[in-house]
Amino acid sequence: MLAGAAGAAALTVALPAGVASAASLGSVPRGPLPFPFTLGVASGDPFPDGMVLWTRLAPQPLAEDGMGGMPARPVEVEWELAADERFGRVERRGVATAAPESAHSVHVELAGLPTGREYFYRFRAEGHISPVGRTRTAPNPNAMGPALTMCFASCSNWTAGFFTAYGALAADEPELVLHLGDYQYEGTGGANAVRPVAGPETATLAGYRQRHAQYKTDPDLQAAHAVAPWLVVWDDHELDNNWADEVPQDPGKQPREQFLARRAAAFQAYYENMPLRRSSVPRGIDMQLFRRISWGRLATFHMMDTRQYRSDQACGDGGRVDCAPRLDPARSLTGAEQEAWLLDGFRRSQSRWDVLGQQVFFAQRDLDPAGPQRFSMDAWDGYVGSRDRITRGWVDAGVRNPVVLTGDVHVHWANELKLDYADPTGPTVGTELVCTSVTSGGDGTDSTPEQDAVVAANPHIRFRNGKRGYVRTRFTGGELRADFRVVDAVRTPGAPVSTKASFVVADREPGLNPA
Repeated sequence: MLAGAAGAAALTVALPAGVASAASLGSVPRGPLPFPFTLGVASGDPFPDGMVLWTRLAPQPLAEDGMGGMPARPVEVEWELAADERFGRVERRGVATAAPESAHSVHVELAGLPTGREYFYRFRAEGHISPVGRTRTAPNPNAMGPALTMCFASCSNWTAGFFTAYGALAADEPELVLHLGDYQYEGTGGANAVRPVAGPETATLAGYRQRHAQYKTDPDLQAAHAVAPWLVVWDDHELDNNWADEVPQDPGKQPREQFLARRAAAFQAYYENMPLRRSSVPRGIDMQLFRRISWGRLATFHMMDTRQYRSDQACGDGGRVDCAPRLDPARSLTGAEQEAWLLDGFRRSQSRWDVLGQQVFFAQRDLDPAGPQRFSMDAWDGYVGSRDRITRGWVDAGVRNPVVLTGDVHVHWANELKLDYADPTGPTVGTELVCTSVTSGGDGTDSTPEQDAVVAANPHIRFRNGKRGYVRTRFTGGELRADFRVVDAVRTPGAPVSTKASFVVADREPGLNPA
């Protein structure tokens, strides 16, 4: 079913790629609406009794005005949720309105469903039927539930290559997918783009809507969305490289008011194109994205936002530098409210595994032990007090199995977390799994002498690989297994995918054991 959905998506998105003129890309269909489900379907934020179902109508995804070639009128969209993929047992159905004010996106927020059930869903609009997606409700909050296969990914740059990793992720048929940021990129890739993007660098609502739509036409990404519900958080490129709170990377080139208008536009487009609940509807330049999702008693996912509330990157704008402010306890990556929310979640947790879904490198990573540029300020190394408080928080709360999931750095890493990184022989108090990029950075390499030296200088780092891919995990009551999946190449479509390394974390024994 899912392979068929991906194939149907590939057929429907061929038309925009063959359109010859910018005028036709932006044309509004006259008469009957052409096939509008070119962006596929998605679901997200599963609760024990429901989830969000998503689609967006866009018969011309690359329309320059960002409206997907839709007429400037509301369109009624029927939806169905069934217990079987042939829709012989429809459990729920209804009608939602796709309005031009939200780029004709649809967010159906369901509740009152039985716990721990698999479902299939689809949409219908003006005689057209969407591809079919698979979703599920989370297990009973008071039960351990069955094993959970969860895949996580980050950093998918259209211009850097093909989304083969997403297709492989879909083939793994996980029950849950986490995306940890850089879902789309604001730039154009220049002359070196493997796949060109429509439009200039994104800075307006129309531009962000167009860019999201183009990404959603990718059949591998559509298959990954259709296979399971997603939990999403952003990093920087959904808006602009290396932004921090209300400060752009280069304030001298982007006045504050201009940046804030861009931020509001990026947030609006992000919500429109993601399977998020109403609690995440943007309010101007603000958007509530940190949230907590429980998977029975097996796991709790604390989804974090390390961009919107962070202190200004006063040391090098995200570059590598060793400077005194990184040790300032007042510097925060999360902001006070989110930090308090997270620490309270640790104290209340009764889960076997507490998982932090977040963006930037958590463990200490001494990048240049003999030189002046030792630490990345665009990581928890730039906010040492913030990291110390959160690490001490899970230790003091007695969190049974803390696991940090990370994206951003375009490299696979596996790290053991310490209370005191000055003592590499000290006790391990948690585990960090870092996924490489889907495409960003090009094909990548297994290793380089410089990176091998970084691993040697950081004994708590147990694994590194610079190819592209994603991480597949399996949670049970007794262990967490992590498989680091890699793609041979991303500059050509359909390259082979393999497992480069696997690790196991045993219950109550933080640390990485080769599988």
